[in-house]
Amino acid sequence: MLSVGLITINEELRLGRTLEAIKDLADEIVIVDSFSSDKTVEIAKSFGAKVYQIPWPGYGEQKNNVIERCTKEWVLLIDADEVVTPELAKEIKAVIEHGDNYVYEIPFNSVCFGKRIRFGGWSGSSRVRLFKRLCGHYSFDAVHEQFLTSEDIGKLTHRIDHYTYEDIYDYLHKFNRYTTEGATVALGKNKSAGFFNIVINPIFKFLRMYIFRLGFLDGVEGLALSIFSSLYTSVKYLKLREMKKQK
Repeated sequence: MLSVGLITINEELRLGRTLEAIKDLADEIVIVDSFSSDKTVEIAKSFGAKVYQIPWPGYGEQKNNVIERCTKEWVLLIDADEVVTPELAKEIKAVIEHGDNYVYEIPFNSVCFGKRIRFGGWSGSSRVRLFKRLCGHYSFDAVHEQFLTSEDIGKLTHRIDHYTYEDIYDYLHKFNRYTTEGATVALGKNKSAGFFNIVINPIFKFLRMYIFRLGFLDGVEGLALSIFSSLYTSVKYLKLREMKKQK
């Protein structure tokens, strides 16, 4: 009835927690791995997952690779750092049996540095995660991929806990890869790498997150995320500037 699908690369620190939460919900677990060098595949197989290894083509295409390998009528597509709560698992079962829609968005909680983040724009968003296998696919964007469907989209009530960053080290470890991917996309869109995007835009981003979206109410963690997010924007456009020079 339900396939749970994931894409992975070096997720040994998170994957067990994610699979433990869905092991009784899933009729099959399908993982497309980009040749992890840690124990990701070993952990996946310990939960009975079907593991396929495919070189990294970008987020959109890799998620489609997962969907193509699922065999059940319904697909729950999650990331290795996203945990289905018990309440959400019950709701998913009920929707599969009696729901009115074929595609559903699920709301998210963000957990960063060991704390649930309520403000700054980090929580409250919803994303398509549950759908009938033949009712849509992802765009082929390397990042910021979108689920494309002609179906009406329903919305579930209970949330996924998104463990965005385990600690400061985890954030900085991902920072270089994410800024490079963002710069590559910006290059393809011929975006500007001038003073505004490198200096002014990051300042506005900090103020928007920390002041206007009440990030200060999340304490030190809210301050850190606002600083890091503004720095992310600046570094992304600095990398774009370098790419333009090299090109």
